[in-house]
Amino acid sequence: MSVEVVVVGGSGFIGTRLCARLQAAGRTFAIIDRRVSAAYPNESSVAEAASPAFAAAVPPSTAIVNLAAEHRDDVRPTSRYEEVNVGGARDVCAVASRNDVRLIVFSSSVAVYGDVAVDADERAVPRPASPYGRSKLAAEQVYRRWQAEDPSKRTLVVVRPAAVFGEGGRGNVNLLLSQVAASRFVMVGDGRNVKSLAYVENVAAFIEFALSFTSGVHVYNYVDKPDLPVHELIAFVRAEAGRTPRVRMRVPYAAAYLVGGLFDVARFVSKRPFAISAQRVRKFGASSQFGTAIGETGFVPPVPLREGLAATVRHVLAERRDGAR
Repeated sequence: MSVEVVVVGGSGFIGTRLCARLQAAGRTFAIIDRRVSAAYPNESSVAEAASPAFAAAVPPSTAIVNLAAEHRDDVRPTSRYEEVNVGGARDVCAVASRNDVRLIVFSSSVAVYGDVAVDADERAVPRPASPYGRSKLAAEQVYRRWQAEDPSKRTLVVVRPAAVFGEGGRGNVNLLLSQVAASRFVMVGDGRNVKSLAYVENVAAFIEFALSFTSGVHVYNYVDKPDLPVHELIAFVRAEAGRTPRVRMRVPYAAAYLVGGLFDVARFVSKRPFAISAQRVRKFGASSQFGTAIGETGFVPPVPLREGLAATVRHVLAERRDGAR
């Protein structure tokens, strides 16, 4: 049976959800990653994008979904973002050109917008403020050049998700939900800042939906609406965890930022990573609110945002109970 979709980075958080959806829809897929997929070992190949094994694992005329990335916010040296994200894009495009691939879906990030005004949508001019954001924007440009080589036949879909969360995730949002559910959370600031979020199942569903797009360049932010102020998000999570919505421990933003800076110094001296940093405090205290034109495509998210949050909280609590046994 021929492979319809190659999922690069398919062993990861979003990729595993996407492959489950492809399997449920009866679509054949292959995974290329640095590790074998725990969920789909028989569909997995281990290869780097620059290797001959990678090219051999991409059948002619298939579609490629690239989810692979260096994305943690504490990567050192920061040149790793360029090496992995931009270099990987070049390698994927080279293979795509040789193997007559005509559809690529690239998972980018709203980090390409940098520190922007509220509700920045796809019309906003990208001004990335971090090495990660700059690498994602540079990778988008690599894919755009690939599409422009044969614009009437090639399709590029760039998906820029907001902060992705969900069952089994290990990102900043999941860490926050875990801390709140465990009642170890300390509120920084007044919580009036607003966060755009993206539930992993919905992100995977949109990527699956995007496989039907026709030739051209399609760029979409992925955001699950409505956006929530942080204090409302915290109250909802605490209620789902069976706790009182009100947070008793609060720290002024300036004090928290100072503490984050002290941890940065400690990390520099000790060469050890810490969960707290000035950058993470800044990100928590800032609004990160984005608009999206996805509604114009006819796509309907399968899971409402609050249902996704509730499911994630239940999963976090179950993991905690299992770990305590």
